[in-house]
Amino acid sequence: QVRLVESGGGLVQAGGSLRLSCVDSGRMFSNNGMGWFRQAPGKEREFVASIGWDGISTRYGDHLEGRFTISRDNAENTMYLQINGLKIEDTARYYCAACDFGSGSFYANDYKYWGEGTQVTVLA
Repeated sequence: QVRLVESGGGLVQAGGSLRLSCVDSGRMFSNNGMGWFRQAPGKEREFVASIGWDGISTRYGDHLEGRFTISRDNAENTMYLQINGLKIEDTARYYCAACDFGSGSFYANDYKYWGEGTQVTVLA
């Protein structure tokens, strides 16, 4: 059974950096496309980035590429999201998710497994 656990969130000053991690304790991590989403209070869930099983194909949400970098280490069953130049509008709860197929996806409905999220709060 896939179980996703995020970590690495916290309070950070605007302009700072964070690296979020998502560990999969299940058996199929290396075969699954993965993704990051975020949701701020009162807003809809937003696609952040996705990555294919091989770590080569990546995709980013609008206006996020450049500050956000998604990566994965299949040997460690871990996916990462590096965020640089944090902005106040990046404040949200960040969720990792896994597909049942090998490529990542822009669509939240394509993801079968979800973590409980890690909170990122950016201070002015």
